[in-house]
Amino acid sequence: MSTNKDQTSTAQSYLDQATGAVQGALGSLTGSTADKAQGENRKTEAAVEKDLSHATAKAGPFTTTASGGIAKDHPNRSAGSWNQNVGALKESIGGFVGAEGLKQEGVRQNEEGKEQEAQGQLSDLGKGVQDRIGGTIGGAVAGLTGNEAQRAEAQRQHDDGKARQRGVEADLQKQVPQ
Repeated sequence: MSTNKDQTSTAQSYLDQATGAVQGALGSLTGSTADKAQGENRKTEAAVEKDLSHATAKAGPFTTTASGGIAKDHPNRSAGSWNQNVGALKESIGGFVGAEGLKQEGVRQNEEGKEQEAQGQLSDLGKGVQDRIGGTIGGAVAGLTGNEAQRAEAQRQHDDGKARQRGVEADLQKQVPQ
């Protein structure tokens, strides 16, 4: 597993899974049941780490991750979702009562809401990537200088960026028909 048990990393989990697979295969080739079992354990632990890396809880406009990151959605995401709902309601009512103008207003508002939400998602995704990269670089610099306060702040920035990205991913997953 990765050296820092408090921080889950998708990249590290893939590396650990590959290492476990190689170790298990070598154990099979050499007949070492201990190496084979150790390799299988490493693969299993890496799969759990990957799942933790993607664990996300979303409550309203807030997202949190297993690593402790917290992010608030861009305002356009909530406003866009609201406009979609109101637009769909207007469209339904307009269709039900035969008010074509209300129905068309609902269609227009729904489409505007989709665009508005997408703009917010793009903004959050970009900010999340920026924060994760900035946090990673800041953490590396802090590691070289030995500045623990700077390292902790860089880790928080990274984790908050991860939460922002995972929030967008969670919303997009809900939009994909199952």
